Parts: sequence; C-alpha cells; structure tokens
Amino acid sequence: MKTINTRRSIRKYEQRDIPQDLLNRLLGQAMRTQTMGNLQLYSVVVTRDAAMKERLAPAHFGQPMVTEAPVVLTFCADFRRTTLWAENRQAHPGYDNALSFVNAATDALLYCQTFCNLAEEEGLGLCFLGTTVYMPAQIIDILKLPRLVFPVATITLGWPAECPELTDRLPLEAIVHHETYNDYTAERIDRCYNEKEALPANRHFVEINHKETLAQVFTDLRYTRSDNEALSDGLIQALRQQGFL
Repeated sequence: MKTINTRRSIRKYEQRDIPQDLLNRLLGQAMRTQTMGNLQLYSVVVTRDAAMKERLAPAHFGQPMVTEAPVVLTFCADFRRTTLWAENRQAHPGYDNALSFVNAATDALLYCQTFCNLAEEEGLGLCFLGTTVYMPAQIIDILKLPRLVFPVATITLGWPAECPELTDRLPLEAIVHHETYNDYTAERIDRCYNEKEALPANRHFVEINHKETLAQVFTDLRYTRSDNEALSDGLIQALRQQGFL
C-alpha cells in the first residue's frame, strides 16, 4: 500500500485493464469528500476508447501517457446538473457566473484528489495533467461538454510499470504562515529554495537549458509570460462559451 510520503507521478503503465467494478467503487467512495452545500458540483468523464484517447492527446500537448494509460479521467466543474435540477423543481438558479465556476471547480478538484488518494491506496498509479486548463476548448469539444460544464483536471490511470525517483519538495517554512501572511524576505527565499537549487538534478536542468538559475528555466522556458497570457485568453473565452462569464 502506498503512503503520501512515497507517492510518485506514474507515466508508464502495464498493459493491463482496470476492472470497471474497481473503478466504480473508487469513484463512488470518493464522493464522500467535502462539497459545497452538499451539491457535488462535479462530473467525471471516463475515457477508455483508444480513438478517443488519441483525440484527447493533442489537448494535453501529446503527452504519451494519455494514449498509453488504460483509463483517462477528466474531472469537470459541473453546475449544469444542479441548474437543471432546480429548473425542474420550480426553482430559479443563478449559477452562470464566475463565483459559481470557482465553487464548482473547487468541488471537482477536491473530488479528484480524494479519488487519487483512494486509487493509489489500491496500488494504481496516476499522473495529474495540468494541461487541462491550457486547452479547455478542445477538451470541451471532444467530450461534448454542455453549458455550465468545464474541465478542470485530468488524470491518467493504470497499473504502474515504473518506480521513478521521488521529486523534491520545499521545506514547511515555505508554505506556512502563522496568524497572518508573512511576506518573503530575500533571506527567507534563500532558506526556502537553496536546497532545491543545489540538488544535482536541478543543477543539471539549469545547465542543459543554458540558464544561470533554476528560476530562469521556469520563467524563460517552461511557463513564460507570453504563453501564460495567450492561454489565459483561451481560458476566458472557454469560460464565456460555457456560460460562466
């Protein structure tokens, strides 16, 4: 059984199916997670079909685990079901707005994380794809998501065929603030990041990318201002298309 201290993102999977009854059990158990107003503002699209995974892959920048994993799960912020329930019960919903999207996205992400914890306890491996909110319009089209449904998280799921090294984490001081937010001085930034920057793998990462610091790799190559602004425009357009703006 895995524990949180040894969890890894798994990108290579055995060519072995995940029984539907096991998947259903985990998806059902995950519904005990926290939810706003007990409304369960989420849905999940299960993708097993190889052709559908091939269609989804470009929306995730062609990451190979999308097509190689036995199952791909797309977790969606979903205020459509609640809205239709209200309209069919002589109520007048008002959930076509930004706050409702944040509430539904929070619900969906909580549900996703709970599912991930349960799946890993069963010995399954998974990888969380942050690309879901980069190309939402493509995913919306492929999965035929209607108004007030928006993809916020994707995981690839299968039986692990690898055991990669654990990735580094910042010290607790980096994230914990007592009573109020205590802003970061240059000295505190050093304490938080010096160990990470000194790791041989990260020093090599800087070297092969021809940069001076690890931070420059992230700002100049991996998550650039121009990419963030362009992807933000697409995100806003998709939110408007789905009725949240």
